[in-house]
Amino acid sequence: MLKFFDKEQVERLLDPKSCTALMEETLKRQCAGDCTQYVRTAIDMPNTNVLGLMPAYFENGYFGAKVISVYHTNAGTGYPSHQGEILLFAKEHGNVLSVTDAMSVTRIRTGCVSAVASKALANPDSKVLAILGCGAQGHSHLAAISECFPLTEVRCWDAFPACAEGLARVAEERGLRGVVCATAEEAVRDADIICTVTPAHEPILRAEWVKPGAHINAVGACAPKNRELDSDLMAKARVYCDHVESVFKESGDFLIPLKEGRYGEDHLIGPVGDVLRGVLPGRGAREEITVFKALGMAVEDIACAVYLYEREQ
Repeated sequence: MLKFFDKEQVERLLDPKSCTALMEETLKRQCAGDCTQYVRTAIDMPNTNVLGLMPAYFENGYFGAKVISVYHTNAGTGYPSHQGEILLFAKEHGNVLSVTDAMSVTRIRTGCVSAVASKALANPDSKVLAILGCGAQGHSHLAAISECFPLTEVRCWDAFPACAEGLARVAEERGLRGVVCATAEEAVRDADIICTVTPAHEPILRAEWVKPGAHINAVGACAPKNRELDSDLMAKARVYCDHVESVFKESGDFLIPLKEGRYGEDHLIGPVGDVLRGVLPGRGAREEITVFKALGMAVEDIACAVYLYEREQ
């Protein structure tokens, strides 16, 4: 029987702690070859909007795709800019098993993937978290990372101050000190973990603001001409990713400094899944700056769809 998981069901069944464990296993499995991650396809439609297709295949009996619309023309209409579903198929006969709300899965799992990367790369005693971009992904990152580190303070910055104020209140409800910051620089000074989850096209985070030993989850920019981190920061950091092929196709954060001649292709150390597997080295010293460049992977979405489907069997 075909199963449906709407937003409310996803939020009830896919809690941050369980999802973080699931994402850690998925990142390792993808690097081990137990599942196949394909580079996503973005189709520019005649109405100036985008149809996104993100497929993945699992050796343990499943395949599927996240299918979303990206409607920039929805601004001011009451409709969200991103809408879609995850379709899960059975590997043996190709039949559809479930349809799952894609936006709630994406929101939850993205913060959990950053939490996994932070556990692999950040200093384990990190106490100050800075979040640049305090919308849905800011909340997701706070929920997941606060489960993994002995945080005491969360610094919140957003182009819309009300969003930063809302996230700071959530931090306070978690027993943390929530600080609303007037600038991105103020938010990241002396921060141990920094998450950039904005729609910025130009750098919002600069090397001179970041302290030695900080870890950065760079999540927001996902196009070759867009970036959140400046070239100096990318050049001085140890850079990791979720998926190498996607970085060389889509990541302006990495590609722009590469084209500037700031470093070679080998500046990208590799996927964090291989750090988790012990195949690649992680942080080499306490004072190093590490960057996790995340573009999002369909294997993460399909793993969540499988988890939900199997829970309801």
